[in-house]
Amino acid sequence: MRPGHIRSLAFGATAALVLGATSGGTGASSPKAVEPKPMPTDARTDVRLEPVPYRELTGWQVDDHAAALKAFLKSCDRLLAAVKGGAFTGKAAPSPALLVACEDAAKLAPRKLKAAAARTFFEASFTPHRVVHPGTPGLLTAYYEPLIDGSRTPTDRFKTPIYRRPPDLVNLVDDAMRGAVGSTLTHARQTPAGLVAFATRAEIEEGALAGQGLELAYVADPVEAFFLQIQGSGQIRLADGSTFRVAYAGKNGHPYSSIGRHLVETGLFPADKMSMDSLASWLRADPARGRKVMWHNASYVFFRELTGEQAKSTIGVNEIPLTAGRSLAVDAGVHVIGAPIYVSASELGHIVPGGFHRLMIAQDVGSAIKGPERGDIFMGSGAAAGRAASITRHPGRFFVLVPRGPEIAVPAGAAP
Repeated sequence: MRPGHIRSLAFGATAALVLGATSGGTGASSPKAVEPKPMPTDARTDVRLEPVPYRELTGWQVDDHAAALKAFLKSCDRLLAAVKGGAFTGKAAPSPALLVACEDAAKLAPRKLKAAAARTFFEASFTPHRVVHPGTPGLLTAYYEPLIDGSRTPTDRFKTPIYRRPPDLVNLVDDAMRGAVGSTLTHARQTPAGLVAFATRAEIEEGALAGQGLELAYVADPVEAFFLQIQGSGQIRLADGSTFRVAYAGKNGHPYSSIGRHLVETGLFPADKMSMDSLASWLRADPARGRKVMWHNASYVFFRELTGEQAKSTIGVNEIPLTAGRSLAVDAGVHVIGAPIYVSASELGHIVPGGFHRLMIAQDVGSAIKGPERGDIFMGSGAAAGRAASITRHPGRFFVLVPRGPEIAVPAGAAP
């Protein structure tokens, strides 16, 4: 998956525009009948967890464990509620031991808790394990929540629609597992004759959803709309200065395909010049050319508007509120959502001087986040977060904190 030494290419919730599956189509195609398929098995079953002492975790002693605990509790609130509601199935389900740790954490007072006490909680409740696997070396990228000017109605300036989830869209896999299924379709369209492949990006942009009243908002720039889908969430700023948040509500089910990687591999763009800004400029320079290149990624994301308490923060998978610098998107085919994961990346110095060594919480997923040590760091909202995310592409190591208890749980797909 690693495209050589290319830098600044991965900057979104789905590893931006380079990392990820190269499968996917362009242009229009006739709907084909599809059937739900079981989760494919792959080399991720070769993942092993080896226990290590906390003293082997670089920077563990000086991390802000109170901040990590606050982020952990945000997962716990959602996990406990989801388990009680029967929302989890299969690999996406948290272990009983993790739920016990959540209940213990809820008894603490995180707002007043000092870092030392929070550290004691993690050390007493979890054992760190090094992730050992024969696959691709660990890689960290980052994503953020963009702020985009837009309108609730079409105008001469704002013409590009952001769509709600179509009512005939059907999930073929749990949304938390959408990054773990390879080239398998994750969603389909329900018809009287059965399930068929949903429209591709090209078909949607050529009018496949027109006239259905699915427009949630309109933006001025098709490239910004494309990047919004890559990030998976964002804020829309209206003419009166007010904003509203939009979040992932589903996708058309086609595999994600990196357009940045496509441009580099086809010789249309030099690898050493690729960045978020340069790619956006290239796409805008010739709109017709840019549109066809964006069609190379047949995957298309639908959104919903957040309201009430949810609208106060960006949300990840399972409705978990995200925390800048503490929330991590992972491959849910390997890691359980809500698990604490200590991330060590000595070369990642633009976020934390001296390297990034921090206890993160697995709280999100992405279609291109695949592998046992593949992570996407949530950087927060706005332009500064976007700039930091755009230059994050560094090697890193994962240490999963496995909850202690009679049932020692390991991430789904990992051998004890």
